[in-house]
Amino acid sequence: MNRLFVVNKPIFRSSNGYMGYVKRKYNSKKVGFSGTLDPFATGCLIVATGQYPKLFQYLKKTPKAYAATLWLGANSESLDIESVDSVKVIEPLALENIEKVLQSLKGELTYYPPKFSAKKINGQRAYDLARAGEEVKLKQITSTIHDIKLINYKHPFVHFKATVSEGTYIRSLGAIISDKLQVDGTLSSLTRLNEGEFFYDNEKALNPLEYLKIPQNIYTGDPKFLELGKKLYSEYFESKEDGEYWVETEKFFSIIQILNGEIKYKLNRVHKFKRD
Repeated sequence: MNRLFVVNKPIFRSSNGYMGYVKRKYNSKKVGFSGTLDPFATGCLIVATGQYPKLFQYLKKTPKAYAATLWLGANSESLDIESVDSVKVIEPLALENIEKVLQSLKGELTYYPPKFSAKKINGQRAYDLARAGEEVKLKQITSTIHDIKLINYKHPFVHFKATVSEGTYIRSLGAIISDKLQVDGTLSSLTRLNEGEFFYDNEKALNPLEYLKIPQNIYTGDPKFLELGKKLYSEYFESKEDGEYWVETEKFFSIIQILNGEIKYKLNRVHKFKRD
């Protein structure tokens, strides 16, 4: 069964490990997810079954919004509560200073990803190397911080919300905030509120055609050519401009690419959404 939906990942479950529960619940052998959440993080996780995981790269799933809590005075190698090794009692900070630091992060931000991350180094996950005590050297990345604002400050906890580009590490964002405040700090909670147009709604089945970031194109030829994956010609398409499009027949839809008048299938014969 093809199904696209959003789950609310619980705390202290890996995103991949949680898929076992999803497989059993929906009796599906093929389950995929997009946008890994750390085990200590909760919230919005896009999940698909059947053929629909193939659509992840075409979905409107950015920017992403997070609610996070920064624990001032705590130190953790993983930048979260999974490996806190010390806690210092620090004096309360000026609210204006915290707000100033948060506002300074808006725009493009270049930084190092956490050592305890899923980034690969020579084919190995960084967190596997870090947990094995090996040296982890990661390259800097650049993210866009669309918006960040203080929700509440109740010492020693700073609660903030951030809307960011895909691939942003909120744990690193917490570390940068701590450094700018000149104190130790680590995230004590992290919840993803949404991924682009995807919000948690009791795992309601979603129509993927309503969430594709590529435009629709109209095919005026014989629909059997599409369904059987036969060679297609640009004169049978309403738009002949170069680009990627989705096209549909009565029961299926496909994703095609037009390039210099040539048609290439990216995905073909995907079953259309049926309501539960």
